Amino acid sequence: MFQAQKSADPKENYRLMVETAKAFIEDESDLIALLANLSALIKVYVEDLNWAGFYLLKGKELVLGPFQGNPACARIAEGKGVCGKATLEGKPVIVPDVHQFPGHIACDSASASELVIPFFKGGKVYGLLDLDSPTPARFSGEEAEYLGQIAALLTAWLAS
Repeated sequence: MFQAQKSADPKENYRLMVETAKAFIEDESDLIALLANLSALIKVYVEDLNWAGFYLLKGKELVLGPFQGNPACARIAEGKGVCGKATLEGKPVIVPDVHQFPGHIACDSASASELVIPFFKGGKVYGLLDLDSPTPARFSGEEAEYLGQIAALLTAWLAS
């Protein structure tokens, strides 16, 4: 059973989040169940989010996977929005102000900033971890680093 252990130190919370993610990944064999628990875990440990979840690349579009937050765009066309940029570039994208991002897809009008991190299977983007916040410039390299560790764990899990 999962019991959130939280600290007053955000870095310690990120470390706890990654350690818990490792345990989830070691114990789960189903991708959807794993992504559902990881999205909930991220929502517990990362402050000031209005959305945390996953998109999976199916052909030339991103399809909504497990998430925590308001209903979201079910499908995102190839190369569209922040998620599309992260898919095409194959690297994390931090957007301090989504309203200034050309082609931003407003799935939730409350979102002000976004962080998207791809994960891979067979060397190709397989899916994305997507985080939205109602606070402008919410995300930094620190969040990208810790959440990137979760994306790396997913990449390794998909390869096994």
